[in-house]
Amino acid sequence: MTEEVNSPSPSRRSVIGWGGVGLALGAAAAGGTAVVLTRSTDEDAPETAASGGAAVPFHGPHQAGIATAVPDRLHFAAFDVTTKDRAELVQLLKDWTAAAARLTAGHAVGEGAYGGQPEAPPDDTGEALGLKPSRLTLTIGFGPSLFDGRFGLKDKRPAALVDLPKFPGDNLDAARSGGDLCVQACADDPQVAVHAIRNLARIGFGKVAVRWSQLGFGKTSSTTPDAQTPRNLFGFKDGTRNIAGTDDASLDKHVWASEKDGAAWMAGGSYLVARRIRMNIETWDRTSLQEQEDVFGRDKGEGAAVGKSKEHDEPLLKAMLPTSHVRLAHPDSNSGARMLRRGYSFTDGTDGLGRLDAGLFFLAYQRDARDAFIPVQRNLARSDALNEYIQHVGSAHFAVPPGVRDKDDWWGRALFS
Repeated sequence: MTEEVNSPSPSRRSVIGWGGVGLALGAAAAGGTAVVLTRSTDEDAPETAASGGAAVPFHGPHQAGIATAVPDRLHFAAFDVTTKDRAELVQLLKDWTAAAARLTAGHAVGEGAYGGQPEAPPDDTGEALGLKPSRLTLTIGFGPSLFDGRFGLKDKRPAALVDLPKFPGDNLDAARSGGDLCVQACADDPQVAVHAIRNLARIGFGKVAVRWSQLGFGKTSSTTPDAQTPRNLFGFKDGTRNIAGTDDASLDKHVWASEKDGAAWMAGGSYLVARRIRMNIETWDRTSLQEQEDVFGRDKGEGAAVGKSKEHDEPLLKAMLPTSHVRLAHPDSNSGARMLRRGYSFTDGTDGLGRLDAGLFFLAYQRDARDAFIPVQRNLARSDALNEYIQHVGSAHFAVPPGVRDKDDWWGRALFS
C-alpha cells in the first residue's frame, strides 16, 4: 500500500513563477519555502493527518485512491466529453495529469491564484491557499460511453467494462448515472477535495462538462483493518471484511486487472462501480433494535456477527436469517466474490417531502464486475431485508487505468497510444 510521505512540500501560496505544465514540482522549482511534513498513518485521526499536511505519492504502478488509506471526505465527479477532437482529449488528459500531480503534492495549479497577468484569469481558483495536502488523492476512470467510436477507441473497450444490468428495485436517475470520465477526489479536508475537482473542471472547460457530482463524508469502508471500522448512517459498522490495502495477494486476485484479462492497457488498473444509494432514514429510525440487528446480521454495538462476541470473529452464516445483509453479501454466499469498498455517507438536503435526502455513495473496486459486483448485487436485490430501507438511485461503471509511473507518463497514455 502506498504510504503517506514526510518529504518537504512548499505551501500552496509559494507557487508564483511556475512557468507552465510539466515543470519540476520541488520546493526550489516552486520558488517557495519548504514545509516539513510529519508522517501520518492513523486513519482514525483525520484532523491530525490534515494538520500534519500528509501527502500521498501521485506516481506509481497503481493509481492512489484505491488501496491507499481512505480519508474522510469525498468529491466525486462524472464528466461528459464535449469535444469531438481526439487530440484535444489527449491534451486534456495530459493537462489534468500535470495538475493532479501538483494538487496532490499541495501545490496550486499553473502560476497560482495571484501574481500573474492582471488582465487574465488566474490559473488556480485560490480557495485552497494556505491549506496542506490533507492526503488528497485523485483517481480517474473511463466510462463505457467513451468507447462509442468518437475517438477511435471502440476496439479498445475492455470486455470487463460492461453496461451494468438493471437490478430489481433500481430506481436510477439518468442525470445521476453514467459518464464518459470520472474523477474521484478524496481528502481529509473537504475544501481541498472540492478545490481539486473545481480546478480540473475549469481546465476542461470547452472539452468536458460535469454530468453529475457527489460530495461525501464519513468514510463507510476502510482499507486499514487494524483501525476502527467506520459506521454508516444506519449506525452499523461497515466494511469489517474489506480488503486491506496491504494484502497484496487479495489485491492481485480481486482488485488489480491483469494483461491476461484481455485489455493490456488496463494491466495494473481496476474497475469501479459507483452507486448512489438512498437510505430511508425516517423509516429506519422507527425500526426496533432487534429488527435492525436481524436485517444486518450483526449487533449494533460491537459489530459482532450473530452468535459471536467480537466484530472480527468468523461469522456463522447459518445462524443468521436467510435475508440478512451480511449473509447474502458474504463471499461464501457468492462463490468467493470480493470487492474493495471505499464508500462515503452523504446528505443532500431534503426530498421536498420533509425527509432527508441521505444515504451511501457506494464505491467498489474489483478486477471484473461480472465476477464481483454484479453477482453479489443480484443476490442482494432478490432477498436482502435491507431493501425495505434503501433504494439505488444512481449508477456508473468505469475502467480505472493503472497509475502514472513518472513525470513523462499521463492518465490513459496506454489507451491512446
